[in-house]
Amino acid sequence: MAGTIVSDTLQDGSGNSTATTNAIKGSAKAWVTVNGTLSSGMTLASYGVSSVTYISSCLYQVSFSTAFTDANYSSAVSSSWDSGGNSYPMIANIANNGTYAPSTTSTYIVSRVYNNGSTGFLVNYLYAIFFR
Repeated sequence: MAGTIVSDTLQDGSGNSTATTNAIKGSAKAWVTVNGTLSSGMTLASYGVSSVTYISSCLYQVSFSTAFTDANYSSAVSSSWDSGGNSYPMIANIANNGTYAPSTTSTYIVSRVYNNGSTGFLVNYLYAIFFR
Protein backbone atom coordinates (compact mmCIF):
# COMPACT_ATOMS: atom_id res chain seq x y z
CA MET A 1 0.00 0.00 0.00
CA ALA A 2 1.50 3.32 -1.09
CA GLY A 3 0.86 6.52 0.75
CA THR A 4 2.15 9.78 2.12
CA ILE A 5 3.01 10.71 5.68
CA VAL A 6 2.95 14.42 6.48
CA SER A 7 4.55 15.58 9.72
CA ASP A 8 6.47 18.60 11.00
CA THR A 9 8.50 16.65 13.58
CA LEU A 10 9.81 13.17 14.26
CA GLN A 11 10.05 11.79 17.80
CA ASP A 12 11.76 8.68 19.18
CA GLY A 13 10.61 6.54 22.13
CA SER A 14 12.60 8.67 24.60
CA GLY A 15 10.87 11.89 23.58
CA ASN A 16 13.76 13.28 21.55
CA SER A 17 12.44 15.09 18.50
CA THR A 18 13.68 16.88 15.38
CA ALA A 19 12.12 18.72 12.46
CA THR A 20 11.38 16.45 9.51
CA THR A 21 13.47 18.74 7.28
CA ASN A 22 16.54 17.71 9.34
CA ALA A 23 15.89 14.06 8.54
CA ILE A 24 15.22 14.75 4.87
CA LYS A 25 17.96 17.29 4.11
CA GLY A 26 20.50 15.85 6.55
CA SER A 27 20.45 12.31 5.18
CA ALA A 28 22.87 10.97 2.62
CA LYS A 29 21.38 10.90 -0.87
CA ALA A 30 23.96 8.36 -2.05
CA TRP A 31 26.92 6.34 -0.73
CA VAL A 32 29.14 3.55 -2.01
CA THR A 33 31.87 1.14 -0.91
CA VAL A 34 34.08 -0.15 -3.72
CA ASN A 35 36.70 -2.90 -3.97
CA GLY A 36 39.05 -1.37 -6.52
CA THR A 37 41.04 -4.56 -7.06
CA LEU A 38 38.16 -6.31 -8.85
CA SER A 39 37.72 -5.95 -12.61
CA SER A 40 33.97 -6.48 -12.26
CA GLY A 41 31.58 -6.43 -9.34
CA MET A 42 33.54 -3.58 -7.78
CA THR A 43 30.58 -2.21 -5.81
CA LEU A 44 30.39 -3.99 -2.46
CA ALA A 45 27.52 -1.95 -1.03
CA SER A 46 25.70 1.20 -2.08
CA TYR A 47 22.63 3.37 -1.85
CA GLY A 48 21.59 5.78 -4.59
CA VAL A 49 24.47 4.65 -6.84
CA SER A 50 23.74 2.82 -10.09
CA SER A 51 27.34 2.00 -11.02
CA VAL A 52 31.04 2.61 -10.43
CA THR A 53 33.36 2.51 -13.43
CA TYR A 54 37.15 2.31 -13.38
CA ILE A 55 38.24 4.94 -15.95
CA SER A 56 42.04 4.88 -15.66
CA SER A 57 44.79 4.67 -13.10
CA CYS A 58 43.32 6.19 -9.91
CA LEU A 59 40.16 7.59 -11.60
CA TYR A 60 36.67 6.20 -10.94
CA GLN A 61 33.26 7.39 -12.17
CA VAL A 62 30.34 7.12 -9.74
CA SER A 63 26.89 7.28 -11.41
CA PHE A 64 23.82 8.10 -9.34
CA SER A 65 20.53 6.16 -9.48
CA THR A 66 18.55 9.39 -9.23
CA ALA A 67 19.89 12.70 -10.50
CA PHE A 68 20.63 15.47 -8.01
CA THR A 69 18.78 18.77 -8.52
CA ASP A 70 22.11 20.41 -9.36
CA ALA A 71 25.83 19.63 -9.13
CA ASN A 72 26.31 21.58 -5.89
CA TYR A 73 26.22 18.53 -3.64
CA SER A 74 28.66 17.86 -0.85
CA SER A 75 30.77 14.72 -0.57
CA ALA A 76 33.29 12.95 1.59
CA VAL A 77 35.61 10.37 0.05
CA SER A 78 38.44 8.19 1.30
CA SER A 79 40.40 5.21 0.06
CA SER A 80 43.03 2.67 1.07
CA TRP A 81 45.80 0.78 -0.67
CA ASP A 82 48.29 -1.77 0.50
CA SER A 83 51.00 -3.79 -1.13
CA GLY A 84 52.65 -6.81 0.41
CA GLY A 85 51.11 -6.10 3.80
CA ASN A 86 52.28 -2.47 3.83
CA SER A 87 49.46 0.08 4.01
CA TYR A 88 49.90 3.49 2.43
CA PRO A 89 48.03 6.73 3.13
CA MET A 90 45.78 7.78 0.28
CA ILE A 91 44.47 11.08 -1.00
CA ALA A 92 40.96 10.83 -2.44
CA ASN A 93 39.00 13.74 -3.83
CA ILE A 94 36.29 14.67 -6.29
CA ALA A 95 37.74 15.68 -9.65
CA ASN A 96 36.52 19.15 -10.56
CA ASN A 97 37.77 20.20 -13.96
CA GLY A 98 36.64 20.02 -17.57
CA THR A 99 35.73 16.50 -18.63
CA TYR A 100 35.71 15.24 -15.06
CA ALA A 101 33.60 17.97 -13.43
CA PRO A 102 30.71 16.77 -11.21
CA SER A 103 27.28 16.66 -12.85
CA THR A 104 23.78 15.91 -11.59
CA THR A 105 24.06 12.28 -12.71
CA SER A 106 27.68 11.36 -11.91
CA THR A 107 30.99 12.45 -10.45
CA TYR A 108 34.62 11.35 -10.73
CA ILE A 109 36.82 10.36 -7.80
CA VAL A 110 40.61 10.57 -7.96
CA SER A 111 42.61 8.48 -5.50
CA ARG A 112 46.39 8.58 -5.20
CA VAL A 113 48.99 7.20 -2.84
CA TYR A 114 50.26 10.10 -0.73
CA ASN A 115 53.85 11.24 -1.38
CA ASN A 116 54.69 8.22 -3.48
CA GLY A 117 55.56 10.02 -6.72
CA SER A 118 53.34 7.68 -8.72
CA THR A 119 50.43 8.55 -10.96
CA GLY A 120 48.14 6.24 -9.02
CA PHE A 121 47.09 2.70 -8.33
CA LEU A 122 43.95 0.63 -8.23
CA VAL A 123 42.75 1.23 -4.69
CA ASN A 124 41.89 -1.66 -2.40
CA TYR A 125 38.83 0.16 -1.07
CA LEU A 126 37.11 3.40 -1.97
CA TYR A 127 34.39 4.96 0.17
CA ALA A 128 32.18 7.91 -0.82
CA ILE A 129 29.07 9.60 0.56
CA PHE A 130 27.02 12.38 -1.05
CA PHE A 131 24.66 14.95 0.51
CA ARG A 132 22.35 17.61 -0.95
